[in-house]
Amino acid sequence: MARRPGAPAPYGEEFSFVSPLVKYLLFFFNMLFWVISMVMVGVGVYARLMKHAEAALAYLEVDPAILLIVVGVLMFLLTFCGCIGSLRENICLLQTFSFCLTIVFLLQLAAGVLGFVFSDKARGKVNEIINNAIVHYRDDLDLQNLIDFGQKKFSCCGGISYKDWSQNMYFNCSDDNPSRERCSVPYSCCLPTPNQAVINTMCGQGMQDFDYLEASKVIYTNGCIDKLVNWIHSNLFLLGGVALGLAIPQLVGILLSQILVNQIKDQIKLQLYNQQHRADPWY
Repeated sequence: MARRPGAPAPYGEEFSFVSPLVKYLLFFFNMLFWVISMVMVGVGVYARLMKHAEAALAYLEVDPAILLIVVGVLMFLLTFCGCIGSLRENICLLQTFSFCLTIVFLLQLAAGVLGFVFSDKARGKVNEIINNAIVHYRDDLDLQNLIDFGQKKFSCCGGISYKDWSQNMYFNCSDDNPSRERCSVPYSCCLPTPNQAVINTMCGQGMQDFDYLEASKVIYTNGCIDKLVNWIHSNLFLLGGVALGLAIPQLVGILLSQILVNQIKDQIKLQLYNQQHRADPWY
């Protein structure tokens, strides 16, 4: 059938605005993080199942396993939208993926800015978290190992000072405390001993009864908050690199999803255009 004079020639049926490169690059990008999210959830669930149920309910806000599960589930749902949306060329799922990823990126950016501007309040929040962790030190083995690692890594003890360990019921210095660890600190507060074959877990016995000068001969007396702040100031470039490393995949995901959405919309317009001209008697 003759085409109406002056009418534009339609694209061939085999032509598509949707680039296979963009489509499958976005798919495999999301698939990678989808697998990572499933591993995170699996590790978190395993860690929770290995805990005693009665102890687990007492400190959910400081349980690393819960944090791992929550982050893993959110990442799983987000990357699921990206995987299926790109593979099925579904605009709704792709826009959901892009919108959620944008919100996550903006929240991270806002948290960084607010943490810098309101550093005193951020410091107070960190102190609150550390004190809460100290209270539940003996309730959970994972939390205990995390605190011990942090104190040994930063050569510190407690939040503000080593006497913060009196907040724990086992290390409390009150006279009515029957614990054998009364007025002590964890072994991770102790100064390292060269060539020590066996770790002396009782090296912090009674250290809270000593003043700073006497205690400093055996344990770290500085709190972990000041050590953490100093470490952050000394590693700003490293932290900036980590933040950039987290931001780049998010920006790439947002960019690819928006490109694919626009390509799908153009493809829909092309299909409507071809359908209209098939029904045109002058086509």
